[in-house]
Amino acid sequence: MTTTSNAATRRKPRGVPSPAGIFLRGFVKHPVMVGSVIPSSNRLIRKMLAPIDWANAKVVVEYGPGVGTFCRPILERLAPDAQLIVIDTNPDFIDYLNATILDSRFSAVHGSAADVERIVADHGQPHADYVLSGLPFSTLPSGVGDEIAAATQAVLRPGGAFLVYQFNPRVRDFLDRQFARIDHDMEWWNVPPAQLWWAWKD
Repeated sequence: MTTTSNAATRRKPRGVPSPAGIFLRGFVKHPVMVGSVIPSSNRLIRKMLAPIDWANAKVVVEYGPGVGTFCRPILERLAPDAQLIVIDTNPDFIDYLNATILDSRFSAVHGSAADVERIVADHGQPHADYVLSGLPFSTLPSGVGDEIAAATQAVLRPGGAFLVYQFNPRVRDFLDRQFARIDHDMEWWNVPPAQLWWAWKD
């Protein structure tokens, strides 16, 4: 389902750096939080989003949106009355997204994924239907990965899912402690090849 065209959801105001420039700057300044110097491939995006029931996806949250590689494909599929809330600790990414994505369904928040329950509530929502993350769990400070996984499990509605793409299989350790049903796949046509996880809240 396509509700908003790319032309309607993107712009590049004068003086705003290119997506590649912003992404590289973010990686250089915060390599532990960005995880990869290369944005995700289109194949990874399609496979990662494939399990989403878009007709019932009213609140989608993304951790670590970077330059919006997933934001625009999500907005293209999202219902007119739905919301996409993205959370990033890097203010450069948040400023870039706010300057380049024009869509009333889109909100970019400078903050921590561990605060997702409060952030979702601040947007007038009782829960999230899906949460997407490319955060590098294995390199986060001690305890932060577990805190994010627990907060995500709490904010999801029953039947919702935590969608995670990683380059290190250790993310399974964080998911196992919070989710009983986890699906897994690989996307080899990505640099580097990515581990894909769908953790369901039954």
